[in-house]
Amino acid sequence: MPTKKTISYAEAGVSIDRGNELIERIKGRVRGTDRPGVMGGIGGFGGLFDLTPLGYREPVLVSGTDGVGTKLKLAAEAGRHDSVGIDLVAMCANDLLVQGAEPLFFLDYYVCESLDVDIAEQVIAGIARGCETAGCALVGGETAEHPGAFVPGEYDLAGFCVGIVEKSGIVTGENIEDGDAVIGLASSGPHANGFSLIRRLLQETGTSLQDRFGDGRTFADVMLRPTTIYVKPVREILARLPIKGMSHITGGGLLENIPRVLPEGVAAEIDLSSWQLPDIFLWLQEAGNLDAPELFRTFNCGVGYVVIVANGHDGECITHLEAAGIPAWRMGRIRMRHEGEARVVLTPT
Repeated sequence: MPTKKTISYAEAGVSIDRGNELIERIKGRVRGTDRPGVMGGIGGFGGLFDLTPLGYREPVLVSGTDGVGTKLKLAAEAGRHDSVGIDLVAMCANDLLVQGAEPLFFLDYYVCESLDVDIAEQVIAGIARGCETAGCALVGGETAEHPGAFVPGEYDLAGFCVGIVEKSGIVTGENIEDGDAVIGLASSGPHANGFSLIRRLLQETGTSLQDRFGDGRTFADVMLRPTTIYVKPVREILARLPIKGMSHITGGGLLENIPRVLPEGVAAEIDLSSWQLPDIFLWLQEAGNLDAPELFRTFNCGVGYVVIVANGHDGECITHLEAAGIPAWRMGRIRMRHEGEARVVLTPT
């Protein structure tokens, strides 16, 4: 009888050895994200976290998951993989922050056609840097090879974050009222939203990622700047100021995200003259011939996070944020909403 050929898992496109090599490379970076509560290390079937040392009286766990979207396409095209991991952490940790939560631990899911250990190491190093900035521990994750399911050289990412907040300290927005101040916190660029449109506009205008932007940087430099992580400076103002509501400005922009924390009967009136639209958003507006509603519903337009604080405390809030390195300004106010009016009103229109 003819000898039957043996086909190994590696020949089918999945290398256990490459996965083991990646774990060895990233162990040090993962250990660098440790914080009180972490038990054990990576390599187990689950990450362990002990809440006992944190001192919460009525702890409420807050969880979130997100990805980086098609920004990964530009990262692959530019050959830059060291910052998208920061984006991944930011998208999750900033979401938890909106409810007043302290991020505790993070897990990632990295999937590709065939594992390139060098690329994966860069991505996970970025995740570790993001976790350090957010103050959460990287306690585990999953790396998967899906031969034939991805274009060679491309990958996808998902992140999962768990945080904690004292029950009495949950920020709900329910006490937001007429007269409260709306504070804008500057973004570092498009962050990780609107990239399907960005990629289309780059294509339509024949713009290369290597082309120079107006300030001398390349489009790759501008587009791939990582999302700002607001956790530490915002948690500091939460401890000292009457913060009533917060919004992470992601998909849907200012027009869709601010209303998520507003109670019935009020509107946020945003003064567009209170800040200069960053050049990258002016370029996107011109390239796509976008009207204001489309622009402000697709992109963050220079505002990555919004804090709503009791009137009279806006100056102290802004001073603290700027001292922490986050440019901030009073961008509007809360007022009573007229019947049939939008939840977010842009002025002047």
